[in-house]
Amino acid sequence: MNPWILLFISIAAEICGTTALKYSNGFTKFLPTVAALVAFGFAFYLVSIVFRTLPVGLVYAVWSGAGIVLTAVVAYFAFGQEPDFAGFFRYGDDYGRCVGH
Repeated sequence: MNPWILLFISIAAEICGTTALKYSNGFTKFLPTVAALVAFGFAFYLVSIVFRTLPVGLVYAVWSGAGIVLTAVVAYFAFGQEPDFAGFFRYGDDYGRCVGH
């Protein structure tokens, strides 16, 4: 399968894992905890396959940069977490550092 497709599926799994982690309330809720662990395991499995064909620096930059931005978007809509100006600056700075890697 195309490594870019696997990478984007991996990013989606990582975002699902992060969202489930929030719902797990510090691993105190069973189903969200299991969902988080499964999603993170799947994400790491897929990204490990992607590393076979694409450079590590490129993969990690796209994976972490997209994860930062998309997780912030999910947090906004799912949890009502509105980043302030400093938050937007940090997202931009983090994304720029990842992609500029």
